[in-house]
Amino acid sequence: MTTRTGTSTGTGTGGTRGGWELPVGEDGLGRLTREMTEAHRETLPLMRARAAALAARLGAGRTGREGPVDPGRRRFLRGAGGAGAAFALAACSGGSSDGPANPVAETVTYTGDLRYVALAVALENQAVDAYRATLAAAKAGRLGTVPPAVSSFVTTAKAQHTDHAKVWNSVLTGAGTPAITGVPLTDREEVTTALGKARNAGDVAALALRLEDQAAQTYLLSTYSVKSASGIETAATIAPVEAMHAAILRFVLGEYPVPDAFLPVDKAAKPSLLTV
Repeated sequence: MTTRTGTSTGTGTGGTRGGWELPVGEDGLGRLTREMTEAHRETLPLMRARAAALAARLGAGRTGREGPVDPGRRRFLRGAGGAGAAFALAACSGGSSDGPANPVAETVTYTGDLRYVALAVALENQAVDAYRATLAAAKAGRLGTVPPAVSSFVTTAKAQHTDHAKVWNSVLTGAGTPAITGVPLTDREEVTTALGKARNAGDVAALALRLEDQAAQTYLLSTYSVKSASGIETAATIAPVEAMHAAILRFVLGEYPVPDAFLPVDKAAKPSLLTV
């Protein structure tokens, strides 16, 4: 992370604010946030449509009406969906929570593709909680002076993760299983502790980058793990938006997001991270 000290030089050059400087400049970050908003707006209807198809398929499977997956079609969609997601993600990638307690009963078990959906909801909720806590800490003055463009990015990213969580939760409820409104993840306490230790916007950006990388890579890994074609398509549609979040955060941290030839999956979350 790039850190500098000195006198604020205004919004165009990313001046020092509370001991931390915004390397990309507020004008530049504002433009990137608007582009991120446009990308999200364009893909959201497709996300919802594919999620509805996935919910119908998984719901039929739970009642015994789902037909067998065609192996040939599955291999084709995995290749097309996975390759498409990897291509889109490669262009964007680089080298305390106040959310509600998880209300899902301990007896609920998500299996098969539904477990990947539940994992996706939990990851999205964790990002929402992290960004919400960031805004609260900034308002309370615990992060120094936060540039308005950073606050705008955080607000926008939080809203987009909220939309993604709603899309995935619609799959759970559409398939006849409970929605997840909390963060049932084994690493929640670790993330919460890290947020509590943040002292400026750069600290928070570094943690947010970790969460965004995890989400994007989890979606990419899911395209090779889930069985339903509509599940593959849903993950492949959301993943590039998550990767765009990560790319912008790299700019915020003073890193140039050099594209990877292939997006790695070493940071992807596994279903075992779920506590339900």
